[in-house]
Amino acid sequence: MEHIKIAIVGVGNCASSLLQGIAYYKKQNGHEANGLMHREIGGYEPHQIDVVAAFDIDERKVGKDVIEAIFQAPNNTMIFCNGMPRTGVVVQMGRILDGFSEHMQHYDESHTFVLSRQKERGKKDIIATLTKAGTEIMLNYLPVGSEEATRFYAECALEAGAAFINCIPVFIASDPAWAARFAERKIPIIGDDIKAQLGATITHRTLANLFKKRGVKLERTYQLNTGGNTDFLNMLNRQRLASKKKSKTEAVQSVLSERLEDDSIHIGPSDYVPWQKDNKVCFIRMEGKLFGDVPMNLELRLSVEDSPNSAGVAIDAIRCCKLALERGIGGVLHSPSAYFMKHPLQQHSDDKAYQMTEDFIAGTRDN
Repeated sequence: MEHIKIAIVGVGNCASSLLQGIAYYKKQNGHEANGLMHREIGGYEPHQIDVVAAFDIDERKVGKDVIEAIFQAPNNTMIFCNGMPRTGVVVQMGRILDGFSEHMQHYDESHTFVLSRQKERGKKDIIATLTKAGTEIMLNYLPVGSEEATRFYAECALEAGAAFINCIPVFIASDPAWAARFAERKIPIIGDDIKAQLGATITHRTLANLFKKRGVKLERTYQLNTGGNTDFLNMLNRQRLASKKKSKTEAVQSVLSERLEDDSIHIGPSDYVPWQKDNKVCFIRMEGKLFGDVPMNLELRLSVEDSPNSAGVAIDAIRCCKLALERGIGGVLHSPSAYFMKHPLQQHSDDKAYQMTEDFIAGTRDN
């Protein structure tokens, strides 16, 4: 079968884990594929995904082969696949806009971006690059809070006729106006804000659903997250967190039997701990009432490598987008968005979203 041609915006830890994973599962061909939700989707296996274009703003990545770039600082995710061959795809300078938070200039270069001195690319240049490379799908891996930059690249994808997977909490797929634009052009979009394979949000949602099914009244809850990658450093700027907190909070609120008051739920990134690197530690506390209004509480600590946790979902989202392209389906892919993303246009329970996605893959459901 033909390969799936993707473009990546933001060659950070998530891009590193995704490309490592594509190479890793190619080596595992014919063997047990641990860690994949689907070994194949529509006949496509992970190794049939090719990066054909990449954009970044870091001096250490721009101008390098994308495989060399994913191992440059400040990337610090776990290396689980060595000996990856170069792709011949050179990382190009993108547009900065609000993709870089000013407070990050005050940190050591090993922890933050080093802005490239190359001239920023214009929309026409980026669209030309996407078109020449035959890009089918664009993945947005920009930092949290990159509102202008995300809209800029979404525009580029639309004009280049490329599907769009929005992995960050800027509301594009979940914005009816943007959703309508992709539907009008018959271009698929999945978003917003990727839900990790087994991360804080999916775990919190599962526990909240358990409370509901077992008749336990949830009265208050928090989710506190710490990490040491550039994402957590970027989020020290609290002004960039509005959409992230809304996305994560709504993901949990949507599965509760009764929505909690704002003062009774707190969900969001809490602090940057440099030595944690790409390890994310999540603390969840849930307080409620059992039979007879007897109080109870639950506390959980979850430790995961943040970026591989994301890549396991992105690799499925890419292949679902490819199926939509082959089937002539445009606009928001509601089933994959509900299953793979925290803030889809239409929220569903995880069990329902899972079955909807399986039906979409099987071709018995349009979107």
